[in-house]
Amino acid sequence: MKPLIIRQISKILSFSIILMMLNGCGFQLRGNYLLAPELQTMEFSSVDQYGELTRLVRQHLTVNDVKLVQQSDKSIPQMRILQDNLDRRTLSVFPNGQVAEYELIYTVRYQILIPGQDVKNFSFELNRDYQDDPDIALAKSRELSLMLREMRQEAANKILRDMASIQL
Repeated sequence: MKPLIIRQISKILSFSIILMMLNGCGFQLRGNYLLAPELQTMEFSSVDQYGELTRLVRQHLTVNDVKLVQQSDKSIPQMRILQDNLDRRTLSVFPNGQVAEYELIYTVRYQILIPGQDVKNFSFELNRDYQDDPDIALAKSRELSLMLREMRQEAANKILRDMASIQL
């Protein structure tokens, strides 16, 4: 009976010590990005106004206390998503000639226009491998939609990280 109590107490103590060390060193879960004060109000536009990436970026900007305005003058920064494109490339095929594996390539191009500065153009690609199996098409289509959602979420996070790196 005593070894069980001692084991439980040591687990609680170990967990408490780890929590105190993490808190003491300044560790924090990723929350708000530290955006430059000049980027706290901006105009946001996209080629696909109702697309998922546009919705996610708008949501991230709102969470980070960025005031989004419609049709502004040229005195405030502007962000424009220029391209949000998904391509796929065949990586391997089954012996019968059907595609077995794809590489999904998600390309995003956007720019940030800051008054009095040059236009800052950004572009990046996210790549994922996707194994296709025609025998379980429903499950694979669900997996593909989850993978695309994750890629768009990662793209929105990258856009905010890029914005946080801008020093004015």
